[in-house]
Amino acid sequence: MTTTNYGADQIQVLEGLEPVRKRPGMYIGSTGPRGLHHLVYEVVDNSVDEALAGFCQKIQIFLNEDGSVTVVDDGRGIPTEIHSQTGTSALETVMTVLHAGGKFGGGGYKVSGGLHGVGISVVNALSEWVEAKVWRNGKEHVQRFERGVSTGDLTVKPGDKKKTGTAITFLPDSTIFTEQTQFEYKILASRFRELAYLNAGVQIVFTDRRLNLLGTDTPYVEIYHYEGGIKEYVGYMNKDKSTIHDEIIYVQGERSGVHVEVALQWCLDAYSDNLLGFANNIRTVDGGTHLEGLKTVLTRTMNSVARKRNKLKDSDANLGGEHIREGLTAVISVKVPEPEFEGQTKTKLGNTEVRGIVDSLVGEVLTEYLDFNPGVADAVLEKAIQAFNAAEAARRARELVRRKSVLESSTLPGKLADCSSRDPEGSEIFIVEGDSAGGSAKQGRDRRFQAILPLRGKILNIEKTDDAKIYKNAEIQALITALGLGIKGEDFDVSQLRYHRIIIMTDADVDGAHIRTLLLTFFYRYQRDLVDKGYVYIACPPLYKVERGRQHYYCYNERELAQLVENEFPANANYTIQRFKGLGEMMPQQLWETTMNPETRTLKQIDIEDAAEADRIFTILMGDRVAPRREFIEAYGPRLNLTQLDI
Repeated sequence: MTTTNYGADQIQVLEGLEPVRKRPGMYIGSTGPRGLHHLVYEVVDNSVDEALAGFCQKIQIFLNEDGSVTVVDDGRGIPTEIHSQTGTSALETVMTVLHAGGKFGGGGYKVSGGLHGVGISVVNALSEWVEAKVWRNGKEHVQRFERGVSTGDLTVKPGDKKKTGTAITFLPDSTIFTEQTQFEYKILASRFRELAYLNAGVQIVFTDRRLNLLGTDTPYVEIYHYEGGIKEYVGYMNKDKSTIHDEIIYVQGERSGVHVEVALQWCLDAYSDNLLGFANNIRTVDGGTHLEGLKTVLTRTMNSVARKRNKLKDSDANLGGEHIREGLTAVISVKVPEPEFEGQTKTKLGNTEVRGIVDSLVGEVLTEYLDFNPGVADAVLEKAIQAFNAAEAARRARELVRRKSVLESSTLPGKLADCSSRDPEGSEIFIVEGDSAGGSAKQGRDRRFQAILPLRGKILNIEKTDDAKIYKNAEIQALITALGLGIKGEDFDVSQLRYHRIIIMTDADVDGAHIRTLLLTFFYRYQRDLVDKGYVYIACPPLYKVERGRQHYYCYNERELAQLVENEFPANANYTIQRFKGLGEMMPQQLWETTMNPETRTLKQIDIEDAAEADRIFTILMGDRVAPRREFIEAYGPRLNLTQLDI
């Protein structure tokens, strides 16, 4: 109930860590799987900050059988002396007070990712319990907390005089993380591998002790340790590609306290670039001044070299940045003493001085490298000139398409069954294969907000296709027009997108999986922002319908079917099982009930947690080279059910 008496008593004052428990999404983004895993990153980032400061060489992470996580490092250990302001130990202060830490210019850290000082205290607030253990000054210090509150004083006992470091063990609070509290190994592993690449020489040991989940008698252990740092990272991403030059170009330097690392390598068999930016070990998915500086210096330097080597005449226009970066894989990592990020999620670096520092450092080293390696310069420029010529051909193809009123007019493809709603946020489109499935979907949908676009056969493989062919393909044109995507390479304008849920709905067989993969390749390569912003989904139609009398059940995989038969039907029961070979076999009402009704359906949202790994897998599965694809299938094929493969 609300009250009309709005006075001082209605003003709430949240003390300590209460704000975090009241509004956890403000601090970790969400209370879903992403926020859950973010807790681990916050603790590990503190250990990595110790490595950045030069005091930590080894970080160990354990997924424990009781659902908790332990992070151990050999750094200096969190200080345990009494803090002058709080009257409690420094350990208890950083665990229980927001914005308390050694990263605010007090000399504890030169650079760090933990900008706001809320990391470990937020983990404490959102955990059922936390146990902090510190080895420092020849003693072992231990303190326990429950839901952000200390359950007792700091206990101290003698320890190894040479040992230093910190161990944090925490169990996520199931009353906060109601969706799931079980950590996914692959998600965490990709981040730890990334951190090891970004911090050359640091060893990260990741152990899964959850034997009941592993189905083995021994824990699963992976060690990430890369002396080559980001050079090895670029090599990892390009290992299944044909590269223009074998040696990875590497730039390292420091100016005005800003440390810059860049690794570059161009590939022959790629039509797009793959640039990863990091600031203080944090992936800046929305870019920032460091990436702007890198793009600017690459364009200027390569055009200068092109004119010096007579690849461009005085009368020729400069090569565009997108032409020079075609086929480029690059990682840029900057370490900034006072980083300016946009928001707590830290997805874009804002420090203006970094742009110029990156520009000058990379410009000097790259110019010198290309002067001493003219063969590399010529090969990269040849690729860029080919990209420019292909772009001109694509432009002519686009103009032809525009004159035919396909892309830029209001004419929508005739096969599209549009919805009546004009609100993109509330609208969704199902991309289905063939007229048969399209017919069932059109009849079964809710016409108010659900549109249907049937595609004929398999679309082009974007991984192997240049832009000119893309715009001449009828199915691709229909897809671009129906969604309102616009032209590849141009800035993505979400206001032009006609649906905010783009749902791929294909048959549950090998051909359906192939079509789904082709569509995902199209979205990933053509308009990556669609995937990054969470607009792309996969529908989950059932595989089986089981009937017994007037009762019927739907099963989405073989496991569900076996469990249903075992649990619901007596041994002598009569029942029938229908295997859906395709969506076209389903009646419109069945398709609505199982796959299209927002109240009952299951959708998988496509999310790129590990961009480098995603890029590598797309290259293997959809690229020109056969050998890496054969190796992948031989290694993983026997263990994969391709009709149920999560991509």
